[in-house]
Amino acid sequence: MIRVLLADDEELIRTALAALLDLEEDLSVVAQAADGEAAVTAALAHRPDVAVIDLTMPRRDGFQVATELARALPACAVVILTGQGRPAHLTRALGARGYLPKGAPGGALADVIRRVHAGGRYVDPALAADALTIPPCPLTPRELETLRLSGDDAPVAAIARRAHLSPGTVRNYLALAVQKLDAGSRAEALRIARDNGWL
Repeated sequence: MIRVLLADDEELIRTALAALLDLEEDLSVVAQAADGEAAVTAALAHRPDVAVIDLTMPRRDGFQVATELARALPACAVVILTGQGRPAHLTRALGARGYLPKGAPGGALADVIRRVHAGGRYVDPALAADALTIPPCPLTPRELETLRLSGDDAPVAAIARRAHLSPGTVRNYLALAVQKLDAGSRAEALRIARDNGWL
């Protein structure tokens, strides 16, 4: 019997997946979680063989949960389940053994769970093909981090405090990010970076 943890902040999706997986003779859903923090806690308490983790959840996203489980519970294989399906996210999903869009056929999840439990990997073929064509990030790590901290229209002084930089340096990094991404504003640069999966 393969013991499975399901983590998704959408209760309807989580309970529907649990009901479908429990129909499989070799799968048993041993725990469910509604956010990333609860997913880590449940995984440590129930020690599942496979954790199916939604990419976007409160209190830790799927990438953060996958990274934590790889460290704290390396025997647990992680499958990232996503409604976004952006190929750039594949490079961030290195802690996961499976990456599956929510629009996949009904039986696909059970098959992926079996595959990763047996030591294999699975990446949706369309996402894998698209990932080969994504452009590399033109920003330096500091520019990218400064741009990330600028979310929600944070003032330069607040970004400087969080990044431990001078306000002038922050302004320079943000100006370079806007220029390199050919954006019209800081908000547009942030959107471009997110859309490409660089943040």
